[in-house]
Amino acid sequence: MYQPPHFREERLEVQHALIRKFPLGLLITAGPGGLMANPIPFVLAPSASAKGTLQAHLARANPQLRELGPASECLVVFQGPQEYVTPSWYPTKQETGKVVPTWNYATVHAWGRPRLIEDAAWLAHHLNALTRSQEQERPVPWEVADAPDSYITSQMKGIVGIELEIDRLAGKWKVSQNRPEPDRRGVVAGFRQRGEESHPMAALVAEYGGVGED
Repeated sequence: MYQPPHFREERLEVQHALIRKFPLGLLITAGPGGLMANPIPFVLAPSASAKGTLQAHLARANPQLRELGPASECLVVFQGPQEYVTPSWYPTKQETGKVVPTWNYATVHAWGRPRLIEDAAWLAHHLNALTRSQEQERPVPWEVADAPDSYITSQMKGIVGIELEIDRLAGKWKVSQNRPEPDRRGVVAGFRQRGEESHPMAALVAEYGGVGED
């Protein structure tokens, strides 16, 4: 990933926070079958290894499993907030006209060697962790145990677990840091004018650009 210094985000806790908030990662492999990519939800175990460990599962019928088995490395891409930025929000447009559109985004890339897991106890723990991570804020959370045991057992036979100890992490927060302060303020105001109480990209531009949101 292209990472100009002013867009790099190297703080592990910030990278982990994006993964937890946007857990649907794009799992990418390059093997004998060529390039393959599948969007799948991941659970992050932050203390399982130095940079954290990713856990997920794939359908047994998914051909990417054949690529993961012998793979020495794969890549998972987590995409956070992303938005088009119009040059009309830049005060410098009125001054010089030398502006162009761009796209703001936050993303984390994780590399590691995948391990396939068929252990029923591991899969059960993973499915519970994944479900609770998404259901915990609901008034009445659904739990795996709400379904009949026989049904869950039959469903588990159709999946294979994946564990990826993260070897490398790269974070990129491209949120207008390269623009002059008046332009950064214009971007924050532009997003907030959409009528949303707290626009995610406005918050990121304000935080990383050192400007207020008002």
